[in-house]
Amino acid sequence: MSRICELTGKKSMVGNKISHANNKKKRRFNINLFKKRYFLIEEKKWIKLKICAYAIRIIDKIGIKNALKRFKYGKKRK
Repeated sequence: MSRICELTGKKSMVGNKISHANNKKKRRFNINLFKKRYFLIEEKKWIKLKICAYAIRIIDKIGIKNALKRFKYGKKRK
């Protein structure tokens, strides 16, 4: 299962875990993902998204329709 936000495209990062003795070990910083359902009123259907907490905040502020338009959801992404 890939840990990528479907709306914003955020991914997990790679960094170092540093001990008190300054030993460095590779680790991953995962993003805060949630599986959410939203209802599109114009199309009268539900959509399921795997999105990060940042995307949920944006949807709460501007609405699902504007958020999908802003992040070009459904368009081909690189």
